[in-house]
Amino acid sequence: MAAAAAAAPVGAAPRVGLLYDDRMCAHATPDGEKHPENPERLRAIRRKLDAEGVASRCVDMKAKEAKEKYIASVHTPNHIKLIRDISSKEYDYRRNKTARKFNSIYFNEGSSESAFLAAGSVIEVAEKVASGELSSAIALVRPPGHHAEHNEPMGFCLFNNVAIAANYLLNERPDLGINKILIVDWDVHHGNGTQKMFYSDPRVLFFSVHRFDYGSFYPCEGDASHCFIGEGAGEGYNINVPWEHGKCSDADYVAAWDHVLLPIAEAFDPDIILLSAGFDAAMGDPLGGCCITPDGYALLLTKLLGFAKGRIVMALEGGYNLKSIANSVCACTKVLLGDNFTYNSPRMQPFESTWRVIQMVRDELKAYWPVLSSKLPDNVPLRSAPSYIEVNFIFLIFFLVT
Repeated sequence: MAAAAAAAPVGAAPRVGLLYDDRMCAHATPDGEKHPENPERLRAIRRKLDAEGVASRCVDMKAKEAKEKYIASVHTPNHIKLIRDISSKEYDYRRNKTARKFNSIYFNEGSSESAFLAAGSVIEVAEKVASGELSSAIALVRPPGHHAEHNEPMGFCLFNNVAIAANYLLNERPDLGINKILIVDWDVHHGNGTQKMFYSDPRVLFFSVHRFDYGSFYPCEGDASHCFIGEGAGEGYNINVPWEHGKCSDADYVAAWDHVLLPIAEAFDPDIILLSAGFDAAMGDPLGGCCITPDGYALLLTKLLGFAKGRIVMALEGGYNLKSIANSVCACTKVLLGDNFTYNSPRMQPFESTWRVIQMVRDELKAYWPVLSSKLPDNVPLRSAPSYIEVNFIFLIFFLVT
């Protein structure tokens, strides 16, 4: 496939933006309780990028808060008001009670600023990549965004950062010529909020690959199934690749890229790619239970660089093992910087269930994307599904040590 690898760099080295702002570390649990989504996630990544000499090769960027009118493109006034006010003294005695009204959310005195900075940061880097000022960019932001719904925060996410940036490019900056956006969500959890925000919009092709486990994996919603493909004008522009179990590895994700995402992306021909870059499908993550290596993430990113003239914005989502998230972000940054990349991780076979899911997805979408009508290879060596004990062992260990 023509877009299976990055185009050879021409002329000057790529200008890669790197946005890190310690102010987004102010969002933390109110009483210092342990939580997987914590400030150390950003700091661990930054330390790794500095230690590898990678950060100094990027264009340093600072965060600025998103204007409410841009956030209002995807969130209701009540939602915006809540996040704006939640860190004020007005909420000092009811902040925790308010958080308990929502699904997997906490608030503290730093939550408001962090949320507005996270949304504004993704707008900032997306605008600079879209304008050509940068070749690509990485926004190290938190709180994450892809679970945040139109009218409420959810799943560690306060504002939907990527959705806000996509709407900004499409509706506020027509002069930048961004008419088609590919959003790739490789977080281990389904991007439920992002899906709903673009479900009828053909300008946005949304692709989410995630654990589904027949509806039992967070966020435990049926619309993460492969059957949910968009509606109205957006029918065919929503793509879910729902894994049936954990332990999926580089081979499974590469198969989803090669046989679903890349053929459709080539036909869609996006102007820019916004990557909801969660790293909780990484090996060793306490919540994901999958096995992607840093090289695996680098390979997936390399395969995307052949589209949209390499204009990619990576916005951090999940990822809760500090070592794996730091190593994976570092590997991806090196890819964007144009470093020579050789895939060195162990080559594993995809699961039989992966092949079955890919076939179901292709069957569901081939009427909209004829390129999926061809027959899948029938001589690919496959492995059987892991046992229930193997899939859940990682979760048992996590709960024993936390």
